[in-house]
Amino acid sequence: MEYDVVIVGGGPAGLSAAIRLKQRAENDGKEITVAVLEKSAEVGGHILSGAVIDPKALNELFPDWKERGAPLETPVTEDRFMILGPAGQASLPMALLPPMMHNEGCYIASLGNLSRWLGEQAEALGVEVYPGMAASHVVWDETPESGGGRVKGVVAGVFGIDRHGKPTDDFQPGIELHGKYVFIAEGVRGSLAKTIMARHNLCDAADPQKFGIGLKELWQVPAEKHRPGLAQHTTGWPLNEFTGGGSFMYHFGDRYVAIGYVVHLNYKNPFLSPFDEFQRFKHHPAISEHLEGGTRISYGARAITEGGFQSVPKLSFPGGVLIGCSAGFVNVPRIKGSHNAMKTGMLAADAAYDAVQAGRSGDQLVEYQIAYEKSWVYRELKQVRNAKPYLSRFGTSLGGALGLFDMWFSSAFRVNLPWTLKHGKTDAASTEKAAKHKPIAYPKPDGKLSFDKLSSVFISNTNHAEEQPAHLKLLDPSIPIRVNLPEYGEPARLYCPAGVYEVLYDEAGNNPRFQINAQNCVHCKTCDIKDPSQNIVWTTPEGGGGPNYPNM
Repeated sequence: MEYDVVIVGGGPAGLSAAIRLKQRAENDGKEITVAVLEKSAEVGGHILSGAVIDPKALNELFPDWKERGAPLETPVTEDRFMILGPAGQASLPMALLPPMMHNEGCYIASLGNLSRWLGEQAEALGVEVYPGMAASHVVWDETPESGGGRVKGVVAGVFGIDRHGKPTDDFQPGIELHGKYVFIAEGVRGSLAKTIMARHNLCDAADPQKFGIGLKELWQVPAEKHRPGLAQHTTGWPLNEFTGGGSFMYHFGDRYVAIGYVVHLNYKNPFLSPFDEFQRFKHHPAISEHLEGGTRISYGARAITEGGFQSVPKLSFPGGVLIGCSAGFVNVPRIKGSHNAMKTGMLAADAAYDAVQAGRSGDQLVEYQIAYEKSWVYRELKQVRNAKPYLSRFGTSLGGALGLFDMWFSSAFRVNLPWTLKHGKTDAASTEKAAKHKPIAYPKPDGKLSFDKLSSVFISNTNHAEEQPAHLKLLDPSIPIRVNLPEYGEPARLYCPAGVYEVLYDEAGNNPRFQINAQNCVHCKTCDIKDPSQNIVWTTPEGGGGPNYPNM
């Protein structure tokens, strides 16, 4: 199937790009064909975010978004930032935080529902949106005239392969979708993005990408506890000074409370479990008072790009571009990224539209890179570029203070400090040996505020076809037991938020073996990032599977 532009990923970046392409064509009285592929069973089904949304990009895409019924209904009316201790808390005056960290003019919403709405707008403009179609492979143009290595499309919609890799009676070989340009908008740590980055050395001039894992639950609370418009963030307990992270809690919608926890994946202790840190965090009095008497109705987890300015790769390659979280445009201090994802999709769309109308095809859209470097996305990320490295080097208290000073300086004097700190090693390389740390004894869940992993996965609506091949691969099946267990305590069993990885023993407690429960996977990608041996590889599963997040 031939298109002018093929977009892999139906999130905010991909859909904004598709909409912008069609808007440009409609305004000019031209035609442009656009396809969007989404691996979830429905658009928005795999989208997980806090989320406080800055409507800056949406204002540009649809100035009349309120009249169109965009699902941004709860403006932030109360902003809080707290530092937690084991038994108490201290509220940080918002006046101490630089203006960019305030949430005036922003909205509390479900980013999944916003994506669903963007999908409707895209289809109304004539975009062909294909949910349940996982793009599993890049189609390369290897002809000499292409220079070798041009991306000319993707393979999508492969179904009916059994766990042994053989076709079943339901086998469908998939189809190739070719585009004059291919936009990669897979989100964090996408399989196609990794392949293209490696082939074209897109990350050679960038720092290693940094990541966090975000865990989120959606609660419905009694009316007397609901405070629509409250956006509360915390740092501190239960994490220690040199384990980065913090929480978010947003009241919105139909008595909803979105509660979540982020752990930066450069933590050192292999015995740390982000999921269990989140569960015990909810028992803090400053948090539990918002949830008691409520009902937990959904759960999910997702990796977050945190490298920011220093880690953004080269954005264009022969035949296409990286947009949104495939390139990593999250602003960590603002705890936001959807506005940047949308804007980069729009910038790429403008570059591709102009190229197609000029008769170009399959070359590098260098105009997109230039547009990004002139955009407010670039300026925003550059302004906060040192915040994450300060935290990594100096810990939460001193690093946080240095980051605030850096951002206040740039806000007050409209000029950035003259240094850019490096991120250094990858998150996987940050994991230290088990011998340097003590195992962490986590409290048992009470079933009221805290829960276990399997009951959490159940309410994420995760499902995978039983006979499909496991999409989680081991490069060397011996490493989990031979290397990771004796040296690191096999941290996969702890950093995975869905109980995918287990170390099992015989009745005598001997003969350990490593088990992968791929059917539990919520597609967070943490294993593909944090595994200290870099032995686990996340590959694209059959389309339509994975979690399905309502109102997340």
